Amino acid sequence: MNLDIISIGDELLIGQTLNTNAFWMSKQLNAIGFAVREQTTIADVEEAILSALETSLSKSDVVLITGGLGPTNDDLTMPTLNKYFGGSLVRDEKVYQHIEKLVTSRGFRMNENNKSQAMVPDNCTVIHNANGTAPGLWFEKGGKVVVAMPGVPYEMKVMVSDQIIPKLKAQFDLPEIINHMVYTQGVPESMLAEQIADWENNLPETIKLAYLPSPGRVKLRLSITGRDRDLLQSKIDHEVEKLEQLISKHIYSEENEDLASVIGEMLLKSNKTIVTAESCTGGYIAHLITRVAGSSAYYKGSVIAYANEVKINDLNVSVNDLDSYGAVSKGVVEQMALGVQQKMDTDYAIATSGIAGPTGGSDEKPVGTVWIAVATPDGVTSKKYLFGKQRDVNIERAAITALGMLQREL
Repeated sequence: MNLDIISIGDELLIGQTLNTNAFWMSKQLNAIGFAVREQTTIADVEEAILSALETSLSKSDVVLITGGLGPTNDDLTMPTLNKYFGGSLVRDEKVYQHIEKLVTSRGFRMNENNKSQAMVPDNCTVIHNANGTAPGLWFEKGGKVVVAMPGVPYEMKVMVSDQIIPKLKAQFDLPEIINHMVYTQGVPESMLAEQIADWENNLPETIKLAYLPSPGRVKLRLSITGRDRDLLQSKIDHEVEKLEQLISKHIYSEENEDLASVIGEMLLKSNKTIVTAESCTGGYIAHLITRVAGSSAYYKGSVIAYANEVKINDLNVSVNDLDSYGAVSKGVVEQMALGVQQKMDTDYAIATSGIAGPTGGSDEKPVGTVWIAVATPDGVTSKKYLFGKQRDVNIERAAITALGMLQREL
């Protein structure tokens, strides 16, 4: 059962607004059994809307549209869909009363633009918008469904979750789709593929494997579609067990993509604490850790030791080692980890020192060279990495790699 998503808005095309709606809807609709065939982003122009709609309806059973339902002249989705489906605009009293209540409760008066939003095609089913003034529109033609919704994410999400998904599930006989994720860290995509090649080549035809790389991590997605969910889950579980035997040391979770959350759970369970000493990552590791709600229970703080004098004065790094080996070296990063561990009296500590770029490298230490150390109750371990040339990617990859090292120690 195919489904298309059409996102309308010039702001999406020119990069002023990130299209999070399509990402979110794809996830929700795939979970209930739809195969998302295509996502399309178009301008708020009648010809573009009609062309995209015709293409989608020729290939998919359901089309979800977001955007262009506002009260101003540049919002053309309503009149265009009314024209396409051959309806007439009529005033919906329930919609009007809802808009009036919403507008006046905010201290404003109803104007003509507000009133115009109560005009809806007479051949559609109105989808109530609990959080805004633009109603959703549900059209049917030749056994296919077209649903238009406002582009405001918090308005659209409630409509999809509370009304549209239940209606779609009631109307269509949807298959079961299982997507099982395996999250890995510490092995590049090419090496991972090499390690699991025999297993991959012998997967049943019904199971599809996808590699989803990002800086420092590779996600593996195993997908299967059918009618008997228990049987499908059994097939997936059987293959995942084989996979775990091959790459267990690289898997950090099969449920939670957020490595910092996984580490937080491990620290909480063992009643341990963590601190960071960061040079090249500039506090990014601390940011990842503190994004997790409840991290104050195990995270004590960080020393951003960007300058050598901070490494010396706050982390007790040896002046002689800095002079002899430089800040980006095994001895210095290990002293940083041990120094911050002792300073803040924690069980574990992470330290980073490197050349994020794009300048500052040398033949001996090119851009992308990063030393990472992890101090534990039993000592300190460290490793040198050579990442790439992009500063932002190097910082992210170093942070994820450092968390991966800590996770393996835990």
